[in-house]
Amino acid sequence: MAPLLEIKDLHAEITGGRKIINGMNLVINPGEVHAIMGPNGAGKSTLSYVLSGKPGYEITSGEVLFRGQDLLAFSPDERAAAGMFLCFQYPLEIPGVSNMAFLHTALNSQRRRRGGVELTSPELLRKVRELGRQLGIDPDMLKRPVNVGFSGGEKKRNETLQMMLLEPYMCVLDEADSGLDIDAMKVVAAGVNALRSAERSMLVITHYQRLLDYIVPDVVHVFAAGRIVHTGGKELALELEATGYAQYQNEAA
Repeated sequence: MAPLLEIKDLHAEITGGRKIINGMNLVINPGEVHAIMGPNGAGKSTLSYVLSGKPGYEITSGEVLFRGQDLLAFSPDERAAAGMFLCFQYPLEIPGVSNMAFLHTALNSQRRRRGGVELTSPELLRKVRELGRQLGIDPDMLKRPVNVGFSGGEKKRNETLQMMLLEPYMCVLDEADSGLDIDAMKVVAAGVNALRSAERSMLVITHYQRLLDYIVPDVVHVFAAGRIVHTGGKELALELEATGYAQYQNEAA
């Protein structure tokens, strides 16, 4: 089985500044859920930005293969069309653009890139309403500007709706539990789990073990000083919750 995502000796820095990713190696096979845990400042969010193609980060060496292709050669929109999706820690607000208009444009743009058939407005509305019901999203929220005036939980549910609609091959969740109470986290986790399949993989980036009670990973990695320093099974998350990251930060030093 060919890996869905393969990162080889990746080094990256903020453009013109500090080095953050320092020899990162990772292999994720189709259908796997991997969790990356680590302290603040370790470079976890930077990894998610590098994978999605966010401007402001420079790859100094290394390779990232996504479905056998050179991901780093793709623009951000090409990465999205190829099936890479990033859930932001803090989803952006887009004033003046309604949720439905955003979803319609995003989905049909992706379908055009993949040679698929575009959905009509009524077809999209039916699909979005059904997914929204699963996530407890009020239909009126679909008429509002994207994330404007939304609570933290509403933003995360809205982002999960986007992910469920676009059905990416790789879901990168950067601190998906940030700002969520336990009820909202359960709803978001249920939406994420509904996407689990033999063809789709997930990379869950988090500080805390609690999210992994609901999105149970196959593999857990400890990330420190810009690279993976330890890997284990789902029980490693419980160990980290109990003991913290100090011993692994010392290893990475």
